Amino acid sequence: QVQLVESGGGLVQPGGSLRLSCEASRSIFSRNDMDWYRQAPGKERELVAKITSGSYTMYADSVKGRFTISKDSAGKTVYLDMNSLKPEDTAVYYCHTKLAVSVEAKVEIWGQGTLVTVSP
Repeated sequence: QVQLVESGGGLVQPGGSLRLSCEASRSIFSRNDMDWYRQAPGKERELVAKITSGSYTMYADSVKGRFTISKDSAGKTVYLDMNSLKPEDTAVYYCHTKLAVSVEAKVEIWGQGTLVTVSP
């Protein structure tokens, strides 16, 4: 089975930086796209960044220029580097992927989430 585990969350001051990691139980990101989502209290989960199997990246407008998504060469770990953090970035951050398990079927895989709190 494939599992995703996020880490790196914590409490930071506005303007600070944080690196989140998402590690797969086996190397899958070389062949599968990966997303970072976040969910703030009382709000819906939102997509903040994507990285494709070919290492193309995309970002939500709210984080563009401040966040960077990347992955290691083995396709085992995906990172989210967050800079110039704002209070509105406070949320639980989740990694996510859709894994092809057959020619016709995919399964959605979510990590357990890691909490980022941006506060003075």
